[in-house]
Amino acid sequence: MTTPSPTTALNRVTNFLGYFSLGLGGLEAAAPGALARTLGMEGREGLLRLYGAREIGVGTALLTQTGTGKWLWARVAGDVLDIATLLPALGATNPKRANAGVALASVVAVTGVDLWAALQWAKHEAKARKPLPAGT
Repeated sequence: MTTPSPTTALNRVTNFLGYFSLGLGGLEAAAPGALARTLGMEGREGLLRLYGAREIGVGTALLTQTGTGKWLWARVAGDVLDIATLLPALGATNPKRANAGVALASVVAVTGVDLWAALQWAKHEAKARKPLPAGT
């Protein structure tokens, strides 16, 4: 039995998310201090660097590994962590809260794309596991 291939659009979105992860992860890993200052999150540089490593790992996996669905779910889980990390930066005492708000809105938007892609891959993988009717 051959596995049906996902749509071209889904492959393109998945590749985009892989490259997006590499870019974002590279920024977080290479310049956590600048990012922390921009968001008013000084003291969180180590966490941002760790998140960068996570992004690089997931991006690399999306672009090179099989089991794409699980890596998309890893992006969704990472988005939840990112949202939880950004929420406190919206506090009234943060002079950079507007920047943090833009970052949060961006994460929420990409979470929607990640979730859509993960659900589409789940459908694709479910179809691939469904046995063909007898005689086909």
